[in-house]
Amino acid sequence: MAATGLFLCLFLVGHLAGNLQLFIPGEEGRLQFNAYAKFMTTNPAVKILSYLTYFSILFHAVDGLLLTIGNRRARPIDYKYSRPAANSPWTSRNMGILGTIILVFIVLHMRSFWYEMHFGEIGTDSEGNKDLYTTVITFFSGQTGLIFAAAYALAMAAIAFHLMHGFSSAFQSLGLRTPKLAKSLKIVGYAFAIVVPLLFASIPFYLNATN
Repeated sequence: MAATGLFLCLFLVGHLAGNLQLFIPGEEGRLQFNAYAKFMTTNPAVKILSYLTYFSILFHAVDGLLLTIGNRRARPIDYKYSRPAANSPWTSRNMGILGTIILVFIVLHMRSFWYEMHFGEIGTDSEGNKDLYTTVITFFSGQTGLIFAAAYALAMAAIAFHLMHGFSSAFQSLGLRTPKLAKSLKIVGYAFAIVVPLLFASIPFYLNATN
C-alpha cells in the first residue's frame, strides 16, 4: 500500500505537469497539448510506466479492500463505548470510502479521455496529431461542462482527503517517518494534498470559463 501509494503520488505530479498545458491559450496550447498526448501514448518508456501505473492502481485498490475486510473481521463487534474522533482523524477512518470514490472517478475519467484517445473517433490538428485538446475542451464547455467540472472538483476533494492521511502514513509504513522528520512530513503531506488536487480542479473551471 505504501509503495504503490507513493508511486501514484509521483504519477499525480507528472500527470498534473502535462495537464497544466491546458492553460496555454489558443492554437499554441492545442498543438502543445496534443503533442504531449501523443508522446505519452507512443513513447516506449512512458508505456512501461503506464502499465506500472495501471498495476499500482489495481494493486492499491485491491490491497486496500482486503485490509478493510481484514480489519472488520478482526473485530466483528464494535466497542460498547467508542470515541473514534478522539483517537484518529476523519480521513484515516474513511480511507476505504475515499478510495472507492477515487476508483470510480478513475474509471469514468479513463472512459472519457484515455479511451477516446486510443479508440475514439477524434480529429487531428494541423500537425497530424490526434486532437485530444478539442475533446477535453468540448467535454468541459457549456452548462453540462460546468456540471462535469463540479463533479471533477468533488473527485479532487476525495483525493485531497485521501492524501492528507495517506502521504505521511506511507512513510510511516516504510519505516521512514522518524521523530525528527514527522513534523516535516506532515507539513509536506498536507501541502501536497491541497496544492496538487486544487491545481487539477482549477483546470476544468478555467476551460469552462474561457471556451
